[in-house]
Amino acid sequence: MKKIVLASNNAGKLKEFGHLLAPLALEIVPQGALNVPECAEPFGTFVENALAKARHAAALTGLPALADDSGLCVAALGGAPGVLSARYAGEPKSDSRNNEKLLTAMAGQADRRAWYYAALVLVRSADDPQPLIADGVCLGEIGHALAGDGGFGYDPLFVLPQWGKTVAQISAEEKSQISHRAKALQILLAKLQETGL
Repeated sequence: MKKIVLASNNAGKLKEFGHLLAPLALEIVPQGALNVPECAEPFGTFVENALAKARHAAALTGLPALADDSGLCVAALGGAPGVLSARYAGEPKSDSRNNEKLLTAMAGQADRRAWYYAALVLVRSADDPQPLIADGVCLGEIGHALAGDGGFGYDPLFVLPQWGKTVAQISAEEKSQISHRAKALQILLAKLQETGL
């Protein structure tokens, strides 16, 4: 079974990737299990940050690496929190403080449009000249209050208008059908089938 290091220590992402990648004949190893420290994310785009994280994990483990950089973009906030989604309210990272800050920023805003965006990068080695890159988007709106106890991050505020629910109110199976990460992963897997690992 081929091993791939997942360049993340985010428990929510690890669980979601585990669910999405379960059907594949791959052993997904979280970078923390291999003592890989978190990589700096200094770039202004999701793709650049994901590529840096994948190369970092591959360089330190000698394994192929899969990295994700994703976040929430809000139309009324000019795309913020964007690449700063995990640290929107500062350090240490806190989903609850991030959600509070977003609710405050959105107070009185009529335009509630938002989208989750995910960029996935798979490198076969640290110096892979042709990384596999895929992205996905999930459209929604910012709610006026937290709802639901599933998911992670901004899920309790991210309303899916077609469902009338937040992402935190749907099942993991339902989320795996519509999430930005799931959409990006489907594209990535198609590229992987074409090129191989």
